[in-house]
Amino acid sequence: MRHRKIASHVLPKGYPMRLTKANVAKLALPMGKSELLVFDDALAGFGIRLRYGGKRTWIAQYRIGSKQRRMSLGSTETLEAEEARKRAKSALSKVNLGTDPQTEKSHGRLKASVTIGATVETYLARREGRLKANHFADVRRYLRVHWAALHEVAVHSVTRSMVAARLAEIATGNGLYAANRARAALSAFYSWAIGEGLANENPVVGTNKAVDEISRDRVLSPHELRLIWQLAGSNDFGAIVRLLILTGQRREEVGGMLWSELDLDAALWTIGKDRTKNGLQHDVSLSPTAVAILRDIPRRDDRDFVFGAGAGPFQGWSNAKAALDERMMAALGGKKGDAAKLKPWRLHDVRRTVATRLGDLGALPHVIEAILNHVSGHRAGVAGIYNRATYSAEKREALNRWALAVSDRTSGEARAGGVVIELPERAS
Repeated sequence: MRHRKIASHVLPKGYPMRLTKANVAKLALPMGKSELLVFDDALAGFGIRLRYGGKRTWIAQYRIGSKQRRMSLGSTETLEAEEARKRAKSALSKVNLGTDPQTEKSHGRLKASVTIGATVETYLARREGRLKANHFADVRRYLRVHWAALHEVAVHSVTRSMVAARLAEIATGNGLYAANRARAALSAFYSWAIGEGLANENPVVGTNKAVDEISRDRVLSPHELRLIWQLAGSNDFGAIVRLLILTGQRREEVGGMLWSELDLDAALWTIGKDRTKNGLQHDVSLSPTAVAILRDIPRRDDRDFVFGAGAGPFQGWSNAKAALDERMMAALGGKKGDAAKLKPWRLHDVRRTVATRLGDLGALPHVIEAILNHVSGHRAGVAGIYNRATYSAEKREALNRWALAVSDRTSGEARAGGVVIELPERAS
């Protein structure tokens, strides 16, 4: 077996001892040698390794106890001599302080490999079963989807400014409340990561909420709902808002609606379990009014998404909602920010309002829960799973009655692409 020959640091006659760019360029392997180590005369331990084939690498050589270690600093092709000297000096200074820079470097590479994307999956596996199903589904969506932009970043490298910038994007694209929820999900993730020794601090701390939370029991008045319908607009957002009113489904479900989920001839919308909050497939009966809205929407460039543009679902919730608020304020004779004219409201209030009005129209509680895809109360547990499909007729009847209350009782002047509606006041 042929043994590799390595030249010692004692140089052949005529070789320079000061490692500069010019002197390094003159170095060459002696005849018959496969490797040569050359050390600097001014900084002990700083050197260069020449290998057969032309590779040249800056090195720092030192002792930790009785063991000699050699640390690569970088190639001469990408690292100038003076920068290499600085790195070597820094590494050798750590040795004098009792630290092994090679071990520190290995730990750094290991930390860099612990990314947000990989760690999120571990976190979700630990939390599943410990959180309520609905809450876990939300957390999973926020961490996997809303924070996907940070998935390639190391857990310890995420900064407060990175989190704040992404929160601003979420607020613009998905809404202010979605940004708040995404912020809470990431903060809980980092609290866990700190406990696991994967992070030293929580970069979410100190970032601002997108909006101060308002009461979650807000039910829109008939007049407010009438204005929303009238002034929602004739674009994608307007169609989404009217479908929210007609179906009572969640904003993200309607905004992410797929053509492949719809059977307009059967007046049925089937939301896959991967898109529902509770992870269960959900059938939504479509009233004639809802079907008419959907038939008026053109298909776009072979996209399966009904709303929005590009590769994803509808975006721009925050701006569209703000523009709707301004139109409603103008219709009420007030100005932007006039709380006396327009009380704060959110799109989720439409869902709560639909549930309330369905009850006013005589729908039974378990039917309303089935329409909303709630797994609680009458529909909790195994019985809820087996009874889910049996309410299809009741759901269709209730939603059709609600659609009549919304669209059939029209009067007055149509505005902004919508229809003026008369709604019954809530029963006392």
